[in-house]
Amino acid sequence: MATVKDQLIMNLLKEEQTPQNKITVVGIGAVGMACALSILVKELADELALFDVMEEDKLKGEVMRLQHCSLFLKTPKIVSGKVYHVTANSKLVIITAEACQQEGESPPNLVQHNVNIFKLIIASVVKYSSNCTLLIVSNPVDILTYVAWKLSGFPQNRVIGSGCNLDSARFCSLVGERLGVHPLSCHGWVLGEHGDSSVPVWSGVNVAGILLKNLHPALGTDADKEQWKEVHRQAVDSASEVIKPKSYSSWAIGLSVADLAESITKNLRRVHPISTMIKGFYGIEDEVFLSVPCILGQNGISDVMKVTLMPEEEDRLKKSADELWRIQKQLLL
Repeated sequence: MATVKDQLIMNLLKEEQTPQNKITVVGIGAVGMACALSILVKELADELALFDVMEEDKLKGEVMRLQHCSLFLKTPKIVSGKVYHVTANSKLVIITAEACQQEGESPPNLVQHNVNIFKLIIASVVKYSSNCTLLIVSNPVDILTYVAWKLSGFPQNRVIGSGCNLDSARFCSLVGERLGVHPLSCHGWVLGEHGDSSVPVWSGVNVAGILLKNLHPALGTDADKEQWKEVHRQAVDSASEVIKPKSYSSWAIGLSVADLAESITKNLRRVHPISTMIKGFYGIEDEVFLSVPCILGQNGISDVMKVTLMPEEEDRLKKSADELWRIQKQLLL
C-alpha cells in the first residue's frame, strides 16, 4: 500500500545529498548556540552541524530548539552529534569549545588544558573536513588560533581567530554613543591581542572620513581633557560587565562570528580586525597570531592591510607579541 508521501510526490531524480555550504559549530555552550542561531538567521548555510560531548539528552534538546524554528529560517538541515562524523564535508568549522578554569588552576595550566582539548578537536575536524576553514573563538583566542594552525597543518589563510572583531565593534559603538552618530558611520580599529592589552588605533578613528585626531590632537592620550581613553577601557571592560550578572556573554559574540562567517561563505572580501599570523609585520619576528585588518573571503584571509601605526601603538603590539610567544614556547603540542 502506497504511503501518503508516495501518493503526494513523484520522485524524478535520485540526488546525492552533499552539502555545498555546510557550517559546523564545535562546542554548544552559550557562545556556540549564539553562533548557531546568528548563522541561521543570516541564512549562511545549507546545513548546520552542532558537535559537543555533552550529555545526549542535552545535545538533543539544544538542536531541537533550533529545528523548531525551521518555519522561520531557510537552512534546510540542522544536525547534531557526539561523534565527529557529523562534521564531515564542512566548508567552515567554528570552534567555541574551551576548558573552564578550575579553582586554584594557574593560567599556564589552563592554556595547556585547552591545548590538550584542541589536539583531539583539530585532528578529528581535519579528518572529516580537510578543505575547511577554521574559525577559532575559544579563549585565549590568539594563542589557540596559533595552536590550531600548528595542529591542523593548514595554510595560515585558512586558520582564523575571531580576535578583535567584537572589540572593534564595541569600540565603534561607544564612539558613536559619545558623538550621537550610528556606529556604522564611526570607523576605528582595535588591534593586537584580544582583551586587556588590545591597541586602539586613535590615529585612524574617523567619522565620514574626518579624522578625530585632526580635530583633537590629544585624542586618546593622558593629556586628553575629554578622556577618550575611557572609550577603549569601556570596550575592554564591557564583556566582564555583561558576565557579572549573567555568568556568561554570548549574543554579541554570536553576531560577530556570524559577521565573519558571512564574509567567508559569500566571498565578500570585507576588511575585519581578526587574528592571523603576523610574523614579519611591525618588526615582529616570532610566529604569533594577533589582530590586524584583513581581507576575508572564500579562501579565508587573502590579504593583510598595511596600517601605519604611531610609534607607541607599534610598541604595544610588539609587547603583546613578546608575551604571547613567551607563553607559546612553553606549550606541549
